[in-house]
Amino acid sequence: MNIEHIWEEFYNPLKGFIAKRVNNPADVDDIVQNVFIKIDAHISGLKDSQKVRPWIYQITRHTIIDYYRKQKPTVELPENLQIYDKEEEQDLSHELTSCFKSMIEQLPDIYREAIKLTELEGMTQKQLSTQLNMSFSGAKSRVQRGRQKLKELLTACCHIEADCYGNIIDYQKVDHSKDNCGSEKSCECH
Repeated sequence: MNIEHIWEEFYNPLKGFIAKRVNNPADVDDIVQNVFIKIDAHISGLKDSQKVRPWIYQITRHTIIDYYRKQKPTVELPENLQIYDKEEEQDLSHELTSCFKSMIEQLPDIYREAIKLTELEGMTQKQLSTQLNMSFSGAKSRVQRGRQKLKELLTACCHIEADCYGNIIDYQKVDHSKDNCGSEKSCECH
């Protein structure tokens, strides 16, 4: 089958098919054009000419789906919108650093040492395993358990808000007088 024959046979039916699914006539014409570009590019790969009709409509459906995916609305942000205040970000970072340090001190000795060496002093877990004369998997496990215990202490003390990348963007100290969780010891943040 050649593209001219396909154009003659399918142009009007495809345009009607698309027009039932897309309201803007200019977009309908663009989609029809894109469909025929795809047909022309891939017709040589069609092995069974008896299946040309379902194949063409499959291309058309996928092209319509692509059209709607591109139509997601976007909102213009004001030019003067300031997402982060550098001074505020530095204050938050300083507060959290002092909070983490006080909470690390509350960890059991084996986890405190592992966290201090890897997180505060920048030692790799491989170096930690050598320093503590233990297996690499044992060192990794100790650091992971220490991190988990530190997280438990932190979340008992604070409600943490993170962005989609896991970066802490805000936190608020939990008022333990209301929830009676008994976590006063862990709440040494300022």
